[in-house]
Amino acid sequence: MLWRKLTAWLTFALFLVPLPALAADPIVVSVWGGNWKDTLERVVAKPFTAKTGIPVEFEVGGTLDRLAKARVSKAAPLVDVTFTTTHVGRLYISDGLFEKLDMAKLPNARELAKEAMRSEHHLGVWAYVYTIAYRPDQVKMDIKRWADLWDPQLKGKVGLPDFDPSHIITISALLEGGNEIDWQKGQERLKRLKPNVAAFFSTDARSQDLMKTGEAPVQVMLSINAFHLIDQGLNVKVITPADKPGIVGIDTAAVMAGTKKSDVAHRFIDFALSKEIQEQLVTAFKAGPTNLKAAVPAALRGQPGVFTSPAEWKERGYIMNDDARAKTLAAWKDWFNANIVAK
Repeated sequence: MLWRKLTAWLTFALFLVPLPALAADPIVVSVWGGNWKDTLERVVAKPFTAKTGIPVEFEVGGTLDRLAKARVSKAAPLVDVTFTTTHVGRLYISDGLFEKLDMAKLPNARELAKEAMRSEHHLGVWAYVYTIAYRPDQVKMDIKRWADLWDPQLKGKVGLPDFDPSHIITISALLEGGNEIDWQKGQERLKRLKPNVAAFFSTDARSQDLMKTGEAPVQVMLSINAFHLIDQGLNVKVITPADKPGIVGIDTAAVMAGTKKSDVAHRFIDFALSKEIQEQLVTAFKAGPTNLKAAVPAALRGQPGVFTSPAEWKERGYIMNDDARAKTLAAWKDWFNANIVAK
């Protein structure tokens, strides 16, 4: 009898002891590594978790590496939200990898610049430009235009991205009266740039290393990376070319098709698009907000890639045709590797 009473008392006591709340299942976000992942985690993911109780995990990798991985895992996606460039987003869409967004679940999208509405599958979260960045302590001339890259004074000093050469290919075409559609117009001009090319880079980290060491003190560079180097104390000048605008980049967010956490994925993207989070992303990345209501610090106004009004979106950058860029990227890389990278 005593044992039964003791057992009953212990069972009752267990109900009185508070049990730890079960943790919510995390969502997985695919993004680039380094400063990209660190900033997204600090500015978006941790506040999102604090607000919702939903943990956020990350898958990191290069743009095309993550696309390849998504293609392999299409039947059972490994991530819930993907951040990628707007044109590579078109490749995800053509492969059926992005879910059509439910705009009713994205109220903050109503405040976006029209340029951020890339498709019914992916939305722009921040903007930047590929422009010219250089070290004045390593280069004697004052670089002001895209055409200056061809100046003989820059022989053996220029760095170019080879993972996506669409920026310099398009600029070369624009300087010859063409664009990304009839890009062949710039081929001969681009070939004439070869003596000035010191190095090619496939990652943001390599680009920054080449600038730090002085191996390539002039670069066609992502404005965010240039500002990151300036924050680290490096003497880097980022210009708005006088002859043609910088090539606009818009990084986008999308919900993966087949995810079982679509509702939470939408909540995460909407959170990233909110005025408050956009303002923090602007400060952290030195990038342009896509939410037109987001305030931009005075020091960043007018800087390359930072657009604060519909007029600035239209006038201060060149936005390539996403479909043309996505469909032609493979051909561009083949031509660039054979004619520019090859010795």
